[in-house]
Amino acid sequence: MAKHIYKGRFTTENQEDLVVFLIGMRINKRYLFHRWLPVFTAMPGMIKELYSNKEELGFLSMESYFGLRTTVMIQYWRSLDDLLAYAKGEKHLKAWESFNKKIGNNDSVGIYHETYELKKQQYESVYGNMPLYGLGKAMKHIPITKEIITAKKRLNR
Repeated sequence: MAKHIYKGRFTTENQEDLVVFLIGMRINKRYLFHRWLPVFTAMPGMIKELYSNKEELGFLSMESYFGLRTTVMIQYWRSLDDLLAYAKGEKHLKAWESFNKKIGNNDSVGIYHETYELKKQQYESVYGNMPLYGLGKAMKHIPITKEIITAKKRLNR
């Protein structure tokens, strides 16, 4: 199914605080698939849970990328409190417990995450001839007008 392309230049409103959360894994030893495959397959259930309960959980949207060894998921959250509450939820705790039990300090697979709190008017975006994507999918997507034509103007609205 083709995604709708928004012709022209668009941005997002930046009148709300939000959290950007990067999470991923790195396959350090490809031949030990029995080690890294369970880590990789733990994520789809959590993604389904996030999309099924977006409003309740404070989850806004996400994008995923898969490389030869490394994956990264960029998630957008309403608040740090929402993200931390999800981390203490049953599905995530079960996956985290399983990882620590099966992998622990075994170097066959690595995991990482980074968390960024963004305050309102401290972020901006631009999308030219794109479908809804990234922050544009997570926040209100609006056309760029002459009042917000530059990054500086978008930041100072």
